[in-house]
Amino acid sequence: MARCDICDKGVHFGIQVSHSHRRSNKIWKSNVKSVNVKVNGQVKKMNVCTSCLRTGAKLGTLERA
Repeated sequence: MARCDICDKGVHFGIQVSHSHRRSNKIWKSNVKSVNVKVNGQVKKMNVCTSCLRTGAKLGTLERA
């Protein structure tokens, strides 16, 4: 599974508990997108989570190519 290149967010593991309290393993996958980003004037393909995309677009630090 992909990891965010900015914040290093990836897959989270835990235990899902049903109403009858049966326990099973659970995987939460983070929302990671592959985008083209301008870095120092060059276009680079990066894996970025959507929360970093949103805050980077607000701050102006991430420019999508």
